[in-house]
Amino acid sequence: MTSPINTRIESIDLLKGLVMILMALDHVRDYFHYSAFLFDPADPVHTTLPLFFTRWVTHFCAPIFSFLAGLSACMAGRRRTRIELMDFLLKRGLWLIFVELTIVGFAWSFDVHFSSFGLRVIWSLGISMFVLAGLIYLPRVGILLFSLVLICCHNLFDNLHFPGNIWWDLIHEQAVYQVTADTQLVIGYPLVPWVAVMSLGYYFGGFYDKTYDAEKRKKLFNWIGAIAIATFVVLRLTNFYGDSTPFTHYPTFSQDLMSFLNPNKYPPSFLYLLMTLGGAFLFLANSEKFKGKFVDIITTFGRAPFFYYILHLYLIHILALIFAEFSGFGWQKVILSTWIGLEPDMKGYGFDLWVVYAVWIAVVVMLYPLCKKFDKYKRAHKEIWWLSYL
Repeated sequence: MTSPINTRIESIDLLKGLVMILMALDHVRDYFHYSAFLFDPADPVHTTLPLFFTRWVTHFCAPIFSFLAGLSACMAGRRRTRIELMDFLLKRGLWLIFVELTIVGFAWSFDVHFSSFGLRVIWSLGISMFVLAGLIYLPRVGILLFSLVLICCHNLFDNLHFPGNIWWDLIHEQAVYQVTADTQLVIGYPLVPWVAVMSLGYYFGGFYDKTYDAEKRKKLFNWIGAIAIATFVVLRLTNFYGDSTPFTHYPTFSQDLMSFLNPNKYPPSFLYLLMTLGGAFLFLANSEKFKGKFVDIITTFGRAPFFYYILHLYLIHILALIFAEFSGFGWQKVILSTWIGLEPDMKGYGFDLWVVYAVWIAVVVMLYPLCKKFDKYKRAHKEIWWLSYL
């Protein structure tokens, strides 16, 4: 069998791989650190700098992955007609929504009764693909305008609330609904502006066309990243616009720093996206020539992100069951009826931060050979259509 020709852009896979690895750190913290059940790790009043930055660095994961999903969709569209791309996005979106409510939902809870359904990041990716399937019929500038309007202007509606209105909450506000006496719906990722983050990525996928000069792309992305970060700093310092959680001064510099770097994520504010996507543009601009063994390892995760995502959730939760049992807490309490941070029975469980990092490293190391084998198999068997859904 001949080796498959690599036509992928390594810097995109590298960034995607970094995001996937960092994401696992946040999920390990959810299941292993004692603070997860007591207070927000980004709250300057209660947290510490090490815990804060453990959480903060993972803020980049969801927006970057959504952006890169749109960018990848644009690149995939070069091998398809527009109607074929629309069909691909609709099917992929439907698949992701199904997975969120079943395979992923069970991974978070291990509850065979499915007492809680969470609409989280995979759901938002699925719905975003639905929206993108329609947007691809617009001119590229129309897609850009749609994306920028939603990203830049959605904070104008921060003070608009409709208590108990599930449609508004699905669009722009986190909420928990008790659907029946035994079933709960958790809206973790409202759709705006996530749909615009993916469509923005789709627009910028055009700059990876073979006819576009790499040096021009580097210069453009550096400018965009620098302007985004500078705008974030100015708006955050002045509290002029762009976030429902204002920058607040505290008694210590470290608390000030944490407040400054903690814009609102649910839904992601304009400032949150300036901070995270600004960093993404800078990374993409300057990483295209990165080479070496370490880069190869990271890109392996970036080439098998969904496969890795599913496995890491199950592995982390299984390890949490084992740790809970051997620490005397009892594995039964880690069978969850709601989101883990909301589970009242979890108070009193958890470990120090060094344990979180040790488990995180172990999870990544254990999953690497599986992702490497899967990536190799997937690239060697492109004729198997369903592999593209994993």
